[in-house]
Amino acid sequence: MKKLISLFLLLSYSAIADDNEIYVDQVGASANIDIEQLGSGNLVGGLNSAAGSMTAFDLDGTSMSLDLNLIGNNNKYLGDINADSFTGIFDFDGDSNQYTIQVDPTNTYSADSSNVNVDVDGSSNTFTLDLATNALASGADVDTIVQGSSNTVNIDLDIDSATNYMDIDGDSNTINYDGDGYASGYFKLDHTGSSRSFDIEQQSTLASDYLEVYSSGSNGSVCINQDDQGTSVGC
Repeated sequence: MKKLISLFLLLSYSAIADDNEIYVDQVGASANIDIEQLGSGNLVGGLNSAAGSMTAFDLDGTSMSLDLNLIGNNNKYLGDINADSFTGIFDFDGDSNQYTIQVDPTNTYSADSSNVNVDVDGSSNTFTLDLATNALASGADVDTIVQGSSNTVNIDLDIDSATNYMDIDGDSNTINYDGDGYASGYFKLDHTGSSRSFDIEQQSTLASDYLEVYSSGSNGSVCINQDDQGTSVGC
């Protein structure tokens, strides 16, 4: 299978800040990519890239593995992944970071058996994961651990026998989860902290879904909806 890997590390220096930019464009099977950035104001682009007008961060192929480690504040990780049997390990340490990624939104490779692990230590971070199109994330396993306050986690998962686990510790954290599809899904949230905000929706079509939420803390709002007709629900 044809394989093309392009990886550029762009460094720009100014009197105001020293920011790094990483541009990745990968095509082919069995790729294993490791990226680590240390510092503030860095960018791995790029879905919605800015700074030096970056584009790409586009990974296409099957059986891919991506290990990303960002240490610092005000960093951005933005991109598209089109893959089957994709493994993603994302480790973020710092504050005010942004993670936005969509995996196989056009069903090029089906995104089956994806394994995504997110570990966040810090505050005021925003993380958004959109995994697969309708009911095409068969057997996906998503695990998210957050330690810190005022973080926002958005996950849109087409469940199809997928699992989604969240372990959240800290105050003023926001969780938005939307799981839909045509087969059973399992969601579990274990939370500790005050002033929470949960908006959790599961709507698979004529399937048996499972949901567990454990939360210890005071104040905030909790909205949980399940619908086995596959229609949109909300609070």
